[in-house]
Amino acid sequence: MDQANPFESPRTYSLHRAEYLVALAVTTGLLIAHIGEVRWIPAVALFLYIDLIGYIPGAIAFRRSGGRPISKTYYVLYNVMHSLITQGAVAALWCLVAGPEWALLVLPFHLFGDRGLFGNFLKSFALPFEPVAQPGYLRLLDDLGLAHPKPVGHAADPVPVGHIPAAARARTAGTPSTAQREAAR
Repeated sequence: MDQANPFESPRTYSLHRAEYLVALAVTTGLLIAHIGEVRWIPAVALFLYIDLIGYIPGAIAFRRSGGRPISKTYYVLYNVMHSLITQGAVAALWCLVAGPEWALLVLPFHLFGDRGLFGNFLKSFALPFEPVAQPGYLRLLDDLGLAHPKPVGHAADPVPVGHIPAAARARTAGTPSTAQREAAR
């Protein structure tokens, strides 16, 4: 919401995603305009390698973990591979070695699609690898008088799992919820 409170409300999150949708539209337009000049085998390989290295191993580990925290290595892999900085460096290196080409547009196309279409931004060590609404965020929305967003990929909000240190759970176990504090007044 601001530099001191880096949460996003559902509205600002939607606006943030909309900016990436515009960038996705631009890269899509450029790919279509130059469709005959794109070497498709390198384009497909460049598009896929981001998730083959950065997402799929972490997703598999998360599903196998049964709700237990997974190694931070998977988060680092995801964040490095889904960074515009990393993919800009890959594109620059590609241009030095093989020369510039339209296939490189799939790198920002992939990242803009992830962020704009799916809302996938970089992953925080403090949260589960796959998105699950956290009680603190839901309390923030309650405090702001905002409706809870639709759960991502779930029929209802699942119980948050993973990456909540035991000390933090012990400290917050006795903390009353917003509704309990309001009822006590």
